Amino acid sequence: MAETRKIHKVLKSKPTIEGAGVHLKRAFGHSQVPMFDPFLLLDDFRSDNPMHYSKGFPWHPHRGIETITYVLRGDVEHGDSMGNKGFISSGDVQWMTAGSGIIHQEMPKGDPDGLMFGFQLWANLPKSHKMTEPRYRDVKSNQIPEAVLENGTKIRIICGKVNGKQGPVRDIAIDPEYIDVTVPARSEFTHPTKRGHTVFAYVIEGKGYFCKEKNPFSYEIEGANYFDIQRDPFISNKTLVLFDDGDQMMVSTEDDAVRFLLISGKPIVEPVAWYGPIVMNTEDELRIAFEEYSHGTFIKHKRA
Repeated sequence: MAETRKIHKVLKSKPTIEGAGVHLKRAFGHSQVPMFDPFLLLDDFRSDNPMHYSKGFPWHPHRGIETITYVLRGDVEHGDSMGNKGFISSGDVQWMTAGSGIIHQEMPKGDPDGLMFGFQLWANLPKSHKMTEPRYRDVKSNQIPEAVLENGTKIRIICGKVNGKQGPVRDIAIDPEYIDVTVPARSEFTHPTKRGHTVFAYVIEGKGYFCKEKNPFSYEIEGANYFDIQRDPFISNKTLVLFDDGDQMMVSTEDDAVRFLLISGKPIVEPVAWYGPIVMNTEDELRIAFEEYSHGTFIKHKRA
C-alpha cells in the first residue's frame, strides 16, 4: 500500500533584497541547507511595483549550480557569456546549468500593468557535474504540456511525467520533477513521488490542506505569526510545505481552490561550500572560483 508523505516542516516566505535592489520573498535559502538537498533556495519575485524589481540582477557569475526561472506575468530580459540573449515571458521557463562557470544578467521588465510575477529555484550540482560545460534551455509556454484530471485539477509539466505527458526539461543530474498544480474547490489531488527524494510544495494562490493535516501550526513554522496561523489552519499563499519520505503526496480543498508548485529531486548528500552565486564542495574550490573571476579566467567553456 502506498504511504502518503506527512508534513515535515512548514515555512512562510520572508522578505529580502537581492541583485541591484530587487524586493522578493525567500521561501528557503542558505540557512536551510541541507534540509532541502539537492535544492538551495526558492525566491518568489511577485510584485506590482516596478521600483521593487526594475533594477534587476546585473551581470554576475555562477558556478556549480542550476538556476530555474519560471515566469507567470511580465518579461525577464536575459543575456549570458555563451551568447544567449532574449526574453522569457508569461508561462516561460529558463533552465540554466552554470556548470564550470557562466556570467549572466536577468532584468525583470514587468507587463504593461507593471506586474512582475515569477519564481527562481536554485538546484545544486553533484561534484561530478560542477565543472561540466554550461547549458542554457529556454522553454516557451506553448512547449509546456498540461494535464487535466477528471476532477478538474490542472497540471503544467515543466519537468517530470504526469498522465503519460512528459515535461520538456530532461536529462538533469538530480532527477527532478517540477509541476505547477491547480486543484479546484472541494477536490482532492494525490500524486506519486519517488522514495528517497526531497519533495516540497510552495503555495502561490488560494489555500488547501496537505496530507489531511488540518492543524499545520502543530509543526514548527518558520517566519509565521502564531496568531495568524491559529485563525487560518490552511496552507495558503507564500507558504511552503516540506514533506517527509513516502510514496505519494496529497492535498485537499474546501471552499477555495489552491495552486502550488510541486518540486522534487534526488538528494546529492555531499558537502556544500556556498558563497553568493557560487556553490562548490570545499572552501578551497570557492576561493579558486572567486580568484578566477577576479583574474578573468572564470569562463572555461567559451562560445564557439
